[in-house]
Order: sequence, then structure tokens, then C-alpha cells
Amino acid sequence: MRFQIPRSTDFWTGVMFISFGAAALWIAQDYPMGSARRMGPGYFPALLSYGLAGLGLILVVRSMVAQAETIGAITFRPFLVLIAVALFAVLLQPAGVLVSAMVLILVSAYASYEFRLLETLIVAAVLIAFSIAAFVYGLGLPLSVLPNW
Repeated sequence: MRFQIPRSTDFWTGVMFISFGAAALWIAQDYPMGSARRMGPGYFPALLSYGLAGLGLILVVRSMVAQAETIGAITFRPFLVLIAVALFAVLLQPAGVLVSAMVLILVSAYASYEFRLLETLIVAAVLIAFSIAAFVYGLGLPLSVLPNW
């Protein structure tokens, strides 16, 4: 009998949950635990990590027992949303709200298969105007609107 790694979404989701739970436990290993009555700073992260890893273990076992949905073709377009958020974080300080929000909206909208440039530009103009009005002027956050170049 040969063991084969399942190609189900449940299996890989479980592996991801176990990995995140283990990573969080490793990061928080030096935090004092305390007790249930007097919790330390490491108690709740450890509890969440064990819960996440346990849920991942349930998913892995379930994927080996039951027939689950298989993984389709991997597309990289949805990762553009993560790239857009990272670009926004990097560009916000030097480029200002206007440019960084425009990059965020255009790159993340391009991740959709229904991307239309004109519609995206109109939505971007409205969202950027609202963001500047709400965050820069309304809340008074110390953000520059235009680039500092």
C-alpha cells in the first residue's frame, strides 16, 4: 500500500492551520503563561494556537477519511490583492494618500477577472476623496495627501 498526499482543499487548509498554530506557539514560547486564574501574556496566544492547530488536525484527518473537493488550477491573480496591500503600506508615507490609495485600488481591482479600467478609475476617485475627507481632514491623521518628493 502506497501513501499519497491528498489533493483536497481540506488537507492543505489543515496543513496551513497546523503551520500557523505551530509558528504562533514557537513565537510565543518565551511569554510567561501564568495560570487560568491569573493569565500571563502567553496564555491566550497559546490557547488560540492550540485551537488553530487542533482544527487543522481535524481537517487533515477528515480529508483522509472523506472525499473532499480537490484543488483546481492555481492562479496567481488573487495574490495581487496581497501585493496591493503591501504596496500601500510601503508607499503611504513617501507617496501620500492619493498615490498609495490609487495604487492599492488599481492593483487589487486588476486581480478580478471582471476588471474595467474606466469603472475602476471612477470608484477610485470616489474612494480616495472619501478617504482623504474622512481620515486626513475629519480625523486629523498626520498623513500627507500628496507625495513628499
